[in-house]
Amino acid sequence: MSDFPPCKAARELDRTDPLAEFADRFEIPDGHYMDGNSLGPLSEDAERSLQRVVDEWRELAIRGWTDADEPWFSYAERLGSMTAPLVGADETEVVVANSTTVNIHTLVGTFLDVVDLPTVLVDDLDFPTDHYAIRAQLRQRGYDPDEHLVAVESRDGRTIDEDDVVAAMDDHDPGIVFLPSVLYRSGQLLDVERITEAAHDRDVLAGFDLAHSVGAVDHDLSGVGVDFAVWCGYKYLNAGPGAIAGLYVNRDHFGTTPALAGWWGHDKETQFDMNLTFTPADDAGAWQIGTVPMLSAAPLEGSLRMFEEAGIGTVREKSLSLTGYLVELVDALADAGYDCDVGTPREPDRRGGHVAVEHPEAYRLSLALKERGVVVDFRPPNVVRVCPAPLYTSHVDVWEVVAELRTLLDEEAYERFDRQDGGVT
Repeated sequence: MSDFPPCKAARELDRTDPLAEFADRFEIPDGHYMDGNSLGPLSEDAERSLQRVVDEWRELAIRGWTDADEPWFSYAERLGSMTAPLVGADETEVVVANSTTVNIHTLVGTFLDVVDLPTVLVDDLDFPTDHYAIRAQLRQRGYDPDEHLVAVESRDGRTIDEDDVVAAMDDHDPGIVFLPSVLYRSGQLLDVERITEAAHDRDVLAGFDLAHSVGAVDHDLSGVGVDFAVWCGYKYLNAGPGAIAGLYVNRDHFGTTPALAGWWGHDKETQFDMNLTFTPADDAGAWQIGTVPMLSAAPLEGSLRMFEEAGIGTVREKSLSLTGYLVELVDALADAGYDCDVGTPREPDRRGGHVAVEHPEAYRLSLALKERGVVVDFRPPNVVRVCPAPLYTSHVDVWEVVAELRTLLDEEAYERFDRQDGGVT
């Protein structure tokens, strides 16, 4: 590997890493875990808060709703207030609730009920669940999704140009723009502020799916004026498989009737009066639906405490350093003649928390890497997604992963694996 960059630069970057100690608090499978953009690993902090709630269930039973260390009755609001700094929002504008897809249903549905123009602008590189939910909400209101769901087309199959988003607003007169903050395949970070400002200039509501950015990117939703947003808790937030999701509603929309009303979104003061008329909470809590699932919410508390310690600004700074270094190393492979490319924007302000490494044999490469202890995932047609999550990944880890990739390419080790035939990747 004489022409491959030496590891010295990685060691120097790690020497001054302010987040280095957090890695010791995670249970990382043997090898290199680079799939935190799909599922974050277990931390001792998340396990501790989960165990506390299990103990409270054992010792307090129903009294946990009022007598637990963090009373379960207001737990979703408490976790919302802890999440608010990560998305740049007021505590009252954030609550943890439901799942990401359910939150898309209720929030898009809510605002379809109040806009004058029932067209939703999305993009053709979205994660599919966003389109499924929006199409369903349009159908339920008697609108043909083929006419009222408009997708901005990608120019290159990797990214979405914000100019095209703005032009589509002018061409199609949507009532709502709903886009991802980070594209799940390429890792492109969209300009949330520009899109929101352009939407508001045209009396369009701006919503975002933050699933691939929350916990890796520092947002300013309230400052920018975003109308609503959703996200999951199991990727960069490391709250476990199927963890509770989160949502944000700008305070300007408090009092709007949720499309999917449920008793947990009722005004807390009168929730147990058992009135048959729904009285929504006067904040983001109104968009809760069912009882907070304590065992899928509890790990998030421990994880959020780590983010409070680390600071989302520091997390973002390290994330950019890790992904920038990863891009540099993959570029070095390309310069050396390997058939690799980077499908993620190189500009830091256009990059989320993972890097799309493109190769014609990406699927089989992802399997070969996993066999060698490097956990990544594949996204068609040709992307190996590599995610150096900042709380538990070092620059040396990144160097070793790309060095392993080069070895696999030299050996053509991927040839031992069958081509893709479906299944979870």
